[in-house]
Amino acid sequence: MMARSTRELRQRRHARLRKRLAGTAARPRVAVSRTNKHISAQIIDDESGRTLAAASSVEPSLRGASGGNVEGAKAVAAVLAERAHAANITVVVFDRGGFDYHGRVAAFADALRQAGLEF
Repeated sequence: MMARSTRELRQRRHARLRKRLAGTAARPRVAVSRTNKHISAQIIDDESGRTLAAASSVEPSLRGASGGNVEGAKAVAAVLAERAHAANITVVVFDRGGFDYHGRVAAFADALRQAGLEF
């Protein structure tokens, strides 16, 4: 039996999650993506296939904050929550993307909740 790569295992977990998670116009999906250096997220309406809001640690406004640590994840979440409120989004579904709900991903989710998004 061949050993599976970390990436392949994450993709399998994500596919398993996506079977039951979908964003609607009333309750869009917050999709989180994480690398070693950066973190990004999008708020997606899967019914229409549109991204309603997005934020990433590679944006010029967030260059000072590293996306590779918890503080950077919180900064990106604050920007995303601000953009969500501007788009009149208050209730979402959280999609961790197959990543463990731990560390930066958990901090990101907590920061979204503190900023007023419900999930």
